[in-house]
Amino acid sequence: MRELIERVLNTAQVRGASYADVRVVRRQSQSIVVKNGNVEALSIAEDQGFGVRVIANGAWGFAASSLLAASEADRVAALAVQIARASATVKSRDLDIGPGTPVTGRYRTAVEIDPFGVPIETKIALLLGADEAMRKVKEIKVAESSMELFRELKTFASTEGSFIEQEIIESGGGIEATAVGNDDVQKRSYPNSFGRQQGTAGYEFIEAMDLVGNAERMAAEAAQLLWAKQCPASVTTLILGPTQLALQVHESCGHPIELDRVFGTEASYAGTSFLTTEKLGSFRYGSEIVNITADATIPGGLGTFGYDDEGVPAQRVPIVRNGIFVGYLTSRETAGVLGQSSNGAARADGWNRIPLIRMTNINLEPGEWEFEDLIADTDEGIYMELNKSWSIDDKRLNFQFGTEIAQEISHGKLGPLLKNATYTGITPQFWGSCDAICNARHRNIWGTPNCGKGQPPQAAHVGHGTAPARFRHVQVGVMK
Repeated sequence: MRELIERVLNTAQVRGASYADVRVVRRQSQSIVVKNGNVEALSIAEDQGFGVRVIANGAWGFAASSLLAASEADRVAALAVQIARASATVKSRDLDIGPGTPVTGRYRTAVEIDPFGVPIETKIALLLGADEAMRKVKEIKVAESSMELFRELKTFASTEGSFIEQEIIESGGGIEATAVGNDDVQKRSYPNSFGRQQGTAGYEFIEAMDLVGNAERMAAEAAQLLWAKQCPASVTTLILGPTQLALQVHESCGHPIELDRVFGTEASYAGTSFLTTEKLGSFRYGSEIVNITADATIPGGLGTFGYDDEGVPAQRVPIVRNGIFVGYLTSRETAGVLGQSSNGAARADGWNRIPLIRMTNINLEPGEWEFEDLIADTDEGIYMELNKSWSIDDKRLNFQFGTEIAQEISHGKLGPLLKNATYTGITPQFWGSCDAICNARHRNIWGTPNCGKGQPPQAAHVGHGTAPARFRHVQVGVMK
């Protein structure tokens, strides 16, 4: 491996690159889906390859290959330089990634049980058990359980002298119960939206979910929703459960703080950002109790790693402090524009993609409330949990989200279930209305394994630490 890496870097420099890096990536995955008592899908996959990124004549070039051979190392490195020179003919300025500090290190996800060492038969038996429990409820017409396991071995090296090896392990799974009746269809998922919670951990992460133990309860709630009242349309107090709040943080904070969006280099696929650079350090994003951090070091988060794909060490950085917007997610190139150093947010979806600015674990910091006290302190309102639908504009300002389940709050107590619950708002006004956040005892790190960005598209695995929080004067339901 070292010989191939050294050959790539040497060839790139000989061909005229002022900077080069190489990532060698091997990815292993298992995916199991059980549906209505049958194993519907079983996938075991491996792939490997290397990608070469260079700067030549002040512009980027990138090329990749799945063939780990000396001749291919020469060809791909030369091609990357050729592409950079072609890009330089239309550049508006020379790019600058700032001074480089050589980094040498190793990182491995901490696991108790290697998920790839657990027999597939054991995994299937667990999913079939959850499936059977869901189908005990007669209204359940579709019961689905799934499991996803990943291992990624990455080696990064650069002409600045960095050499980094990482092993990232992820485990995820979940269930979905779909009930039909009363001229309606309703769904309940566990433990996260769309039937999957995922983290950087071993098989112990799957076991801790207790999918079988929670399956019948989820199915019963799906059935109850068939006869539940529709969510009313009103302006009221809203308490968001942790999984829905994770989606709220993802869409209305995580994406707009990606600095490439702000600079307009990420626009056509998923929009730009309202958090433009003149707002940094002064713009009121939320109320004084709103504190948001980007933390790639927190154990178990899906956005947790040792080093990003530019060789920058993982970091914990403030994004919103006491309601004021104070930080972006950056890469080496974008951070330099602001006179800063990268905070380690450049990641690529595999060996054949270039690093983009991606979320790490974007966390709403806990407050002081117990959940029971928060409900008791709320005279009238609605509690909503678990995302069902989302819509947000290209600047991440105006949004409308729907949840799988909701409950009335009346005189400080949770009441009947509500179905088809939705709420809408404008990002800074919404976060400005936040007046209570539950404490760390009620917080979990929720995984989002399907965050899309880039052309060609890349799917990032990111995380969000959240606990229930309360928002005042929110429009809920379908406005008439």
